[in-house]
Amino acid sequence: MNIKESYKIMKRSFLSRLQLGGWYYLPGALLLLLGVPIYQLVVLNPSNYNAVLRAQSSNHFAIYLVWINTHPLQYIVYRILLIAAFALLLTLPFNLFRVIVAQEIVDQQEQAEDELDESEDEDEDEANESEQAGEDGMPPYAWRGKGFAVIAAWAGLIGLLTYILGAVIGTIYVVAASKGVTSTSVPSSFAILYNIFSLMSNTVGIGLVALSTLFFGALIARRGRNLWPTVWILFGYTALAVAALLSGSAVATAGAPSEQATLTTPAFLLFALWVLWYSIMLIRLKPE
Repeated sequence: MNIKESYKIMKRSFLSRLQLGGWYYLPGALLLLLGVPIYQLVVLNPSNYNAVLRAQSSNHFAIYLVWINTHPLQYIVYRILLIAAFALLLTLPFNLFRVIVAQEIVDQQEQAEDELDESEDEDEDEANESEQAGEDGMPPYAWRGKGFAVIAAWAGLIGLLTYILGAVIGTIYVVAASKGVTSTSVPSSFAILYNIFSLMSNTVGIGLVALSTLFFGALIARRGRNLWPTVWILFGYTALAVAALLSGSAVATAGAPSEQATLTTPAFLLFALWVLWYSIMLIRLKPE
């Protein structure tokens, strides 16, 4: 068994895992791209939610809390849709990491076959290594020498977890704080806690997702046609644009955590399109 054949055995063991990930990311992307905006348009906007947000951005939190107290179900469903969209993407950073590592491995093995005639013993060692691949189908220590990919994977995972945690805690707190609030009374600590949860989700969480997307895009764009098909190269460059918008949104939120940054909506929509693109490519993967 030569190197390429052993790699193909390994590849089949995680190809189905990659495709399964694509089926998870597809509804997450569609929720973020269509579900949340349509819900805002059809359900929230007729209830004057936009006007409430404008009042909130002027630190008129009383109006914001009164609206939530009178429309708790609409608000909770909206937040659940947003949280669910990001929760469905939790495995995406390490899934993309595996794709990048696998592509690097296949390139290295093809170069080795072109340059060397491997001995039978070396072939057996390589086959044994493939047989010892982990549950995710990757060979042992596949991450070695791929520091930026590892950083991108962990930054993405931690960023998504931070966003979800901040959004969940923030939603629970806001709904609880809205009980009994009048148009002239707001809990004294509300503004501070609200800003903390906003910074947690929209600055720290989204900032880490932006860093992850930047590194992934740079890794793909750097190798270009030497390693990737054209559609993946375009995907990599799009990741750089996504990272720019997400980081701009994170920085804007850091400066005014009580307001929704202007870049947040286009950043989320472009991020959703990028994830949708990725999920479709995964679903369409075919064994060689």
